[in-house]
Amino acid sequence: MSSKIVLVTGSAGFIGFHLSQKLLSQNYTVVGLDNLNDYYDVTLKQTRLKLLQQHAGFSFYQGNLHDRAFVEKIFNTTKFDYVVNLAAQAGLRYSIQNPHAYIDSNLQAFLNILEACRHHQPQHLVYASSSSVYGANKKMPFSVHQNVDHPISLYAATKKANELMAHTYSVLYKIPTTGLRFFNVYGPYGRPDMALFIFTKSILEGKPIDVFNHGKMRRDFTYVGDIVEGISRLIPNVAKSNPEWDPYNPDPATSFAPYKLYNIGNTKPVELMYYIEVIEKKLGKKAIMNFLPMQDGEVTETYSDVNDLIRDVGFKPSTTVDVGIGKFIDWYLEFYKIKI
Repeated sequence: MSSKIVLVTGSAGFIGFHLSQKLLSQNYTVVGLDNLNDYYDVTLKQTRLKLLQQHAGFSFYQGNLHDRAFVEKIFNTTKFDYVVNLAAQAGLRYSIQNPHAYIDSNLQAFLNILEACRHHQPQHLVYASSSSVYGANKKMPFSVHQNVDHPISLYAATKKANELMAHTYSVLYKIPTTGLRFFNVYGPYGRPDMALFIFTKSILEGKPIDVFNHGKMRRDFTYVGDIVEGISRLIPNVAKSNPEWDPYNPDPATSFAPYKLYNIGNTKPVELMYYIEVIEKKLGKKAIMNFLPMQDGEVTETYSDVNDLIRDVGFKPSTTVDVGIGKFIDWYLEFYKIKI
């Protein structure tokens, strides 16, 4: 248990909400930050926020991270022990439609966080990266020790850029930084643009669901409870320099600076058609499927290597899709007051 103060950006978002709840249960003081934008239903964000505001240890700022004066004001007001940056413009497909949103939210905003950490020196900066950085890589499972230099979406490129920016600040200013590559996160209070949410809603309404690459995809679906367990263990596990780092054979996951990367994934890729089948069984209703070709920016398979996570904090995600989808659908039916 801890009485330390954590800044969680994106606290009204999907993962940020669950992480804030987790940290509050562990006696951290949590300062949340979110812009409550309308990328998806603001009511869902406001509901998450209201639940967090029931905790005495939670306080909240609304504003944009790409507003430098706003970020400076928050860091000048409170001395943070830890900073967890989860705020970002999410979504692979949306990055093709609205690329400028990703530069503002994922690059300018992250620079402001890094600069604030430079001047205020928290013990550890933990930030969200993404499994999408693996891009065109085909060697499975995806390892943080592989090079990731071939992104296939702007979203992935901004997440790779975040890792490079963090490394630079770890080198120049000795800020311990840890980047977390999340794999296909799902669960209660999930975003409406996520596959599980879209599939569940459409099946219940008798509408067709779009199944890309004709269903021939595998995903390392990772339950949000496992994601936040991993994050909460890594927050106090402050990144350190690797004394064995070799500049002639550089390890991308570590550095001579206090810098680290981890995958957080379930390590058990699931066929997309099986994922849909589990939803159908839970709802007691068959999906109408609209089979389509592969979308730009997507990959056919994701599969995480989490050996570093297991070694360093003794945790391996293990929630099966059968259990996780069940928990999501139970939440969905209750939240939207649907009887089946």
